[in-house]
Amino acid sequence: MSLVEAIILGIVQGFTEFLPVSSSGHIELVKAIQQTELKEDLLFTVFLHLATALSTAVVFRKDLLDIFKGILSFKWNEETKFAWFVFISMIPAALVGLFLKDQIESLFDKNVLLVGAMLLVTGVLLFVSDKVKNTKAGELNTGKSFLMGVVQAIAILPGISRSGSTIVTGVLLGLPRNKAARFSFIMVLPLILGAAAKSVKDFMDLSAVDQESSPMFVMTMGFVAAFISGLFAIKWMIKLVENSQLKWFAYYCFVVGSAAVVYSLV
Repeated sequence: MSLVEAIILGIVQGFTEFLPVSSSGHIELVKAIQQTELKEDLLFTVFLHLATALSTAVVFRKDLLDIFKGILSFKWNEETKFAWFVFISMIPAALVGLFLKDQIESLFDKNVLLVGAMLLVTGVLLFVSDKVKNTKAGELNTGKSFLMGVVQAIAILPGISRSGSTIVTGVLLGLPRNKAARFSFIMVLPLILGAAAKSVKDFMDLSAVDQESSPMFVMTMGFVAAFISGLFAIKWMIKLVENSQLKWFAYYCFVVGSAAVVYSLV
């Protein structure tokens, strides 16, 4: 992998991890159009996952510090309650990964029609979200956390945006837009770290003959690119959600999704 490729992949990873356009869906479209398999550098994948996790931690460093302090106080307080909500939100995705791993992986096979259809669904969700008026300052609870977790699990499907769908769900459940976005980004942090841990395990399971890694400098630059673009994407996404401007991404999903559907049919 060249330095330029690493930086480009890092930028793409940082943006698509947090913007509502479905990174997995776009990867499947590229694979189908090019008729090639993307060679995965597992160690580089670890670097990218850790970069996006770090960008999340930096943006929400005060929130995370407060949560850890609350947990260490060993009392049922607001911070402990929030940590409980994050844990609850992880359950659906964990169950899907545990029991439906093979079925999910079968969907990632250049299925352009599925990706196109799911991008259209994402577009509808984003468009509806901008039309919803928060008349009540709803609070996060166990039920809402679990429902957002269910949507996060569904977003494993290529073409469904994780950030977009979970934020939309939070807004539809009555959460203020900033709180829905904040919870959406924090709730995925354990999953990002889990994905990084899995990549480490996969890398360790392969012999040096089977797996060649890019030079450390190249991977480091990819890490930096993913970290910086992730910081920008998170802050930009929060502002877009607060200002009800997700419709622009909805239009994008409509265009790409429609093109994918037409491409698959012809």
